[in-house]
Amino acid sequence: MPSTPRPSRTERGDSSGFAGNAEGDLGESASDLRNDAVVEVITAIDNALDAYVASDARVAVALSGGLDSMVLLDVLVHVSLDHSLQLSAIHVHHGLSPNADRWARFCAEQCASRAVPLTVHRLHLKRESGQSLEALARAERYERFMACDVEVIALAHHADDQAETVLLQLLRGAGPRGLSAMPAIRRGMPALLRPLLSLPRETLAAYAKARGLGWVEDESNSDTKHRRNLLRHEIAPRLAAAFEGYPATLGRAASHQAEASALLDELGALDAERGIDDVGLDRAHLAGLSDARAANLLRWFLRREGLRPPTDARLADMLRQLRSASADARTRIAHDGAEIGCHRGRVIVHAPTTAPFAVTWEGTPEVRLPGGVLAFGRAKGDGLALAKIAGAPVMVRSRLGGERIKLAINRPRRSVKKLLQEARLSQWQRQALPLVWCGDTLAAVPGIGVDLAFQAEPNEPAWNLAWLPYGRAATRLTEET
Repeated sequence: MPSTPRPSRTERGDSSGFAGNAEGDLGESASDLRNDAVVEVITAIDNALDAYVASDARVAVALSGGLDSMVLLDVLVHVSLDHSLQLSAIHVHHGLSPNADRWARFCAEQCASRAVPLTVHRLHLKRESGQSLEALARAERYERFMACDVEVIALAHHADDQAETVLLQLLRGAGPRGLSAMPAIRRGMPALLRPLLSLPRETLAAYAKARGLGWVEDESNSDTKHRRNLLRHEIAPRLAAAFEGYPATLGRAASHQAEASALLDELGALDAERGIDDVGLDRAHLAGLSDARAANLLRWFLRREGLRPPTDARLADMLRQLRSASADARTRIAHDGAEIGCHRGRVIVHAPTTAPFAVTWEGTPEVRLPGGVLAFGRAKGDGLALAKIAGAPVMVRSRLGGERIKLAINRPRRSVKKLLQEARLSQWQRQALPLVWCGDTLAAVPGIGVDLAFQAEPNEPAWNLAWLPYGRAATRLTEET
């Protein structure tokens, strides 16, 4: 049977939080102020704010209601005045525990008692076959965090969490990037700030005791079928007993790995200057590097393209195929929902090969297709004439082969395939490119032109076509006609 949450002090009729006063002190007894844990936690958060957060920043606390996040909330309420922060809190209701509603109420009570605005996000998780529920919940939670309209999300990870992350990554065989674990700050909008990473959980617990804080306990945290919980409850205590300085020593190891990872990124960026352009990665440059350096560059390139890193074995196989393929080889490597191929001496990441499609255009500004978005923009005197397509249904179709188009009165009707080849489009770009038909006649090819029979006269209302393929490596083709 799941245990019930530990009752909050609010539920027991007690109060928690800083009273505060005009001078900005804790409003607590002198003994509280002299408590080593209180001073240590406040100092760590002050230092992190000084280092990473601008005055007047909007900061949201990721509040689960557990001990760690309650400590973080409690301190930030106090120091927010000194740092001129606009403080709020976020609670993500995963709906996985029978106690989840009570946790949300507890967080609401704690925030209300501190006059901190709280937003509660309720998730409706739909797990696919073979998908980890915990991983899905974590991904959805971070998606809510990154959608928040604030500059900074404050997270309550501490030194024991960091040590567990290092151990988990080590047991997975991770490289320097994985072993660097969690950074104190991850830049972005919003940024992710972890001001408690240098402090062990026992210091946070001592702070909570000194401050009289209440919190809830997630019963799933004691379930050792989850690997992190197994490390936390059965392995970490033995490491702490046997190795002086745990968990701080693993935190230092993570910092060393973060430095090594940064150096590898710098090397990748240097190699990219000579081997990567807007089209893709120069295959000859990749082939000319040592195995280790080529692997680092390919890993850097895939990450730049927004793809997750492959396993070592998978990366080695990719390198073998990309470095040894002949100039005319049709290399196609599926990875992380995308495809990696070669075109005119470049390694290119692109959307997966699309199946044939046919969509009726209803006059909307955009048509979403398997390989991208076809945008229709209003124009005058240049483009696809409104009047000339009014008499028949307009269809957006994939290429089937054999299509021809006449682009000017003094030019012959030409093969669309030949025009696309002359435009230096790869095989997969040609396959994804939509064609616009009016009835049974080809009216326009985005990026190439409008057939003479459908071109607008001067000052005649028209549509411009813009083809926006999915993926960073895809070439944007526009036709302002």
